[in-house]
Amino acid sequence: MAVEKITMPKLGESVTEGTISSWLVKPGDTVEKYDAIAEVLTDKVTAEIPSSFSGTIKEILAEEDETLEVGEVICTIETAESGGSEPADEEKQPETKNDEKKETKQVKLAEAPASGRFSPAVLRIAGENNIDLSTVEGTGKGGRITRKDLLQVIENGPVTTKSEPKNVTQEKTATPAPIRSAAGDKEIPINGVRKAIAKHMSVSKQEIPHAWMMVEVDATGLVRYRNAVKDTFKKEEGYSLTYFAFFIKAVAQALKEFPQLNSTWAGDKIIEHANINISIAIAAGDLLYVPVIKNADEKSIKGIAREISELAEKARSGKLSQADMEGGTFTVNSTGSFGSVQSMGIINHPQAAILQVESIVKRPVIVDDMIAVRDMVNLCLSIDHRILDGLLAGKFLQAIKSAVEKISKDNTALY
Repeated sequence: MAVEKITMPKLGESVTEGTISSWLVKPGDTVEKYDAIAEVLTDKVTAEIPSSFSGTIKEILAEEDETLEVGEVICTIETAESGGSEPADEEKQPETKNDEKKETKQVKLAEAPASGRFSPAVLRIAGENNIDLSTVEGTGKGGRITRKDLLQVIENGPVTTKSEPKNVTQEKTATPAPIRSAAGDKEIPINGVRKAIAKHMSVSKQEIPHAWMMVEVDATGLVRYRNAVKDTFKKEEGYSLTYFAFFIKAVAQALKEFPQLNSTWAGDKIIEHANINISIAIAAGDLLYVPVIKNADEKSIKGIAREISELAEKARSGKLSQADMEGGTFTVNSTGSFGSVQSMGIINHPQAAILQVESIVKRPVIVDDMIAVRDMVNLCLSIDHRILDGLLAGKFLQAIKSAVEKISKDNTALY
């Protein structure tokens, strides 16, 4: 018999960690290779982790709701014999680093309570932050210490270890007063998807210096054209022709003209992407998903409308795949569907910009020195100021404005 390790797999090109949302097996269960053993949540999608081996689950090393980096061990499995297979996506480290990890684990286990069992993530964080695990109260099953417990310790202030004298003044001021519920308040547990969204948005705001710009666009021609053909289109195609499809097409065309907006900051360089893959925000219940329309510049308005419809249906039914969520290079958000007329979007990290398409509203405007009632829409652009400046952002918005204001039955093809 041999005991093999199953690790957190890499579930996307930019995914570096995942959160175990639920275990589908328990110790003693027999599984076949590729059977699903757990559900894992990333900042992009929920997916199942397949077993890398056939055998019997021996030990679960990661708690539900615990976040682990790609390559960290989540459980062990007892197999009939040792095979040549490697645990899925386990990252090999140089021997010196493995030795360091072993030393850290041995030290921390020695300091911890005798009943303690710790995941690799817990051991790593404790070692990096000089945390004495015997002083930490665990909230996991059976009082087990989880990654979340350590992050809470770090967030609440400086950590005091056994070898360091306690500073009474520091201890009194380090921990902020907890926020308590009052009578009648409703406490809502934060689920995995909301945690992932919160983390992704926090990273974006912390890492990206946001700048913002807005233009107003006369969409009267678009409204007239879409209203004239929407019923026939729905009858023939089976899905709706939305305003959003026209805006996606206009953005894709503008990105071809201004590829700098289709970029990513990569530390010592800027990566300008060849493919125009537009992420779109879709709300499903109280959750938000951001699937991707691949190669949007190569698609007709009809093709874009079909993809919007299909992705929205997948989101509502919980059937979005990892492939549906990967590869986005620019985000367009239809905030107008909620009645918004002006908003500043948080950039979908690590992209360079996000465009908010607001509500189309009738307003009196000046046309040829006369007052006219027109269908107007605001387009709000947030940019990564490390990559882009106001001049380029303004030209990009003007290109979209020009494309939208030219839409009409005579010069805009749906197919």
